[in-house]
Amino acid sequence: MQGVIKSFDPSTGDGIVVQDTDFSEYDLAGDALEGSILRMLRQGQRVRFELNDDGLATGLNLGSEIDMGTPEFKGHAEPAPGNP
Repeated sequence: MQGVIKSFDPSTGDGIVVQDTDFSEYDLAGDALEGSILRMLRQGQRVRFELNDDGLATGLNLGSEIDMGTPEFKGHAEPAPGNP
């Protein structure tokens, strides 16, 4: 799944992620960042995640426009017309 971080409290690890497809909100599991390169989360940060058996977001990793399958995303900047 993909989504964005709605909120995150670094002192407690509590947070909410909003799924891109239907805007469902999921609380972060206690182990949401375990095994990830992420140590902090910021509001609006794009992430990929899974749901555990309790319906909590876990396994957070970095997300990007290309990961999200954004239509027409080229993956690189196009030169401006007239500039090679």
